[in-house]
Amino acid sequence: MSYLDNILFAILLVIGFGFFAASVKKIIRNINLGVDVDRKDNPKARWKNMALIALGQSKMVRRPVAGILHIFVYVGFVIINIELLEIIIDGLFGTHRIFAPYLGVVYDVLIASFEILAILVIFAVTVFWIRRNVIRLKRFINSDLNGFPKSDANYILYFETVLMILFLLMNASDYHLQNVPGGVFHKAGSFPISQFIAPIFNGMSNELVVLLFEVFWWLHIAGILVFMNYLYFSKHLHILLAFPNTYFANLKPEGQFDNLASVTNEVKLMMDPNADPFAAAPPADENAAPAKFGASDVQDLNWVQLLNAYTCTECGRCTSSCPANQTGKKLSPRKIMMDTRDRLTEVGKNIDANKGVFVPDNKSLLNDYITPEELWACTSCNACVEECPVNISPLSIIMDMRRYLVMEQSAAPMSLNAMMTNIENNGAPWQYSQQDRLNWKNEN
Repeated sequence: MSYLDNILFAILLVIGFGFFAASVKKIIRNINLGVDVDRKDNPKARWKNMALIALGQSKMVRRPVAGILHIFVYVGFVIINIELLEIIIDGLFGTHRIFAPYLGVVYDVLIASFEILAILVIFAVTVFWIRRNVIRLKRFINSDLNGFPKSDANYILYFETVLMILFLLMNASDYHLQNVPGGVFHKAGSFPISQFIAPIFNGMSNELVVLLFEVFWWLHIAGILVFMNYLYFSKHLHILLAFPNTYFANLKPEGQFDNLASVTNEVKLMMDPNADPFAAAPPADENAAPAKFGASDVQDLNWVQLLNAYTCTECGRCTSSCPANQTGKKLSPRKIMMDTRDRLTEVGKNIDANKGVFVPDNKSLLNDYITPEELWACTSCNACVEECPVNISPLSIIMDMRRYLVMEQSAAPMSLNAMMTNIENNGAPWQYSQQDRLNWKNEN
């Protein structure tokens, strides 16, 4: 490579990583719009969760076919991109396979492993494409995925396939140039797959093959940078966020919900008339906005829930296991997460357009994105939480939005309002007085 090529490559890197850094900054800003919640307890359990679930893919393999294929793609794509470090050094300094002389046989093993993984990635991605577009598995043709989400999934599969093919063609042309008389390139690496592709270059001049090698090389690195920046717009962001998401996941038993501190203090005061109200709850700031019960928009959710939304893979395991969805109800846990992310993105764009300040847009997550019908269809069974391969909790968002409907808008369904009225008047969910509660025993 000439000095001009080195300079152009450096500019390409600066632009690629610069845009990526700006996107990451926006994501962090948007996540921090959420309410603060402490998730720093029990670091040992949190590191274990991250190691087993994000790194070890332990929940993915519960569905073996998809799980094993996903491991091929995950391991292959991550490990193959280790070579990105060598590509960057070669591109900046005009060297060729700079690590080969220092790693010796280890380098040969690495390159051979990369090639085998590349073939496995192409195989897995092909099967994924067939499952989505030919077999059309039910969870991939749900109305949740109409429009961009469906195209996004296919774009990712095409991206990964093209990048792996470019990687193998780059290696094949390299292998050819290493083995022509006189050796245009020095011997480096082992090529168990691309050596069978190399014969397509037979009969070509060395100059043409060198040109093709450089084309494959440039397209491969440019493709990686484009793909890296596409992550911000894509569900594939989970390849980065799965790790913090599993680390900060809720460690409490499934089904254990948080109580509102303000309501808990009121109940304690009611149960103990001698309690000091200021000891239970210090005086609030008179200038502060009154606390909201539950959540109606993304700013009312906590930051972990917003991280969940960005981490969602749109795989549909949650929706496919949801009993409400299976019985024809409108609820789809996947849609809850996608809607939360879409609204959060919209709020972020609002902030960007107004120089760092959110200007009310007369829209909210509740009603404009998620309807009460969806929220009340949930049975709170935790099936979606249990199924998610990266520990996302759609249920926590559903419960917070239900809390808002009940406590802020008194908009619970009639059956629930009747139950709460009975509890208030009769001390039980049933519509008869406490004195009549044991009448049933006299009937026998």
